[in-house]
Amino acid sequence: MKPLKEVRWGIIGAGDVCEVKSGPALQQTEGSTIVAIMRRNAEKAKDFAERHNVPKWYNDANELINDPDVNAIYIATPPSSHEEYTLKAAAAGKPVYVEKPMARTHKECLSMVNACKEAGVPLYVAYYRRALPNFLKVKEIIDTGVIGDIRFVNIKLHKPLSPDIVGASEDPENWRIFPEVAGGGYFYDLASHQLDAMDFLFGPIEEATGYASNQAGIYPAEDITVGTFRFKNGVLGHGVWAFNTGNVSDEEVTTIVGSKGEVSFPFFGDHSVTLKIDGEKDKVFNFNISKHIQQRLIQTMVDELLGKGICVSTGVSGARTNWVMQEICKRDDR
Repeated sequence: MKPLKEVRWGIIGAGDVCEVKSGPALQQTEGSTIVAIMRRNAEKAKDFAERHNVPKWYNDANELINDPDVNAIYIATPPSSHEEYTLKAAAAGKPVYVEKPMARTHKECLSMVNACKEAGVPLYVAYYRRALPNFLKVKEIIDTGVIGDIRFVNIKLHKPLSPDIVGASEDPENWRIFPEVAGGGYFYDLASHQLDAMDFLFGPIEEATGYASNQAGIYPAEDITVGTFRFKNGVLGHGVWAFNTGNVSDEEVTTIVGSKGEVSFPFFGDHSVTLKIDGEKDKVFNFNISKHIQQRLIQTMVDELLGKGICVSTGVSGARTNWVMQEICKRDDR
């Protein structure tokens, strides 16, 4: 694909994620602008367009995809429609930026990757932590050997059954707890960020297994997942993702242990990184991250589309994350 002179985005599904995390970032990134948005609800589409100074709005995705003023597509819908819209955008010859998780299944991911490859257009996935300074700091610590040879990774994400989750099965807008829409439950929504970051830090996961269960029975999807995994470089990993605990068990931290020390950090809390080295005082690094949190990744993506950079979050890497989640949950690639 030839470099673009300017990236003119069309957004499919301008919902909550577009309000702060990505929409303003697409507008503020150098060489990038939003020219059209689409929502099935015409009033909401018009409202978003007016509030964000977007010149065009649609309630039909096909019209947006085929708009000649749009030369790149951002898909911000629930995962059940990611494959459909990606294939249509690729057929129209337009680069695609898709929200995470990339799709419901690994099979759908591969379909998206192949369609974009055949059309000669790039495919990116919104795993924006790959570009955040706190995760780049973690990568620096690992790559420079500060904590020695890496032994293992431990991921903890324990959340209580909060009022907004209890009764969630009666709220069709909470698509994250319906496997037919999301691929899985909160594990697919949140662990996808964590497992993709592990891919970024250590390379591909070669083997994965685990168990997923619906213990509380509050909503259709699994509410607890336990997984183990092994990277191609020999590093081992373990994770427990529980969304059914009591308040005293509320905890979220990832720890990477090496032969000389360890580094730990949250994914969904603050943006700190804590370094512990044998015989030394602990160090805490704090980072200020823009509320438009996708902007750093979007800048790398826009730079690549303009022919002056490389984006590190692609459809190929995103598909690997879906494969790992599928293996851990022991789901068929339906």
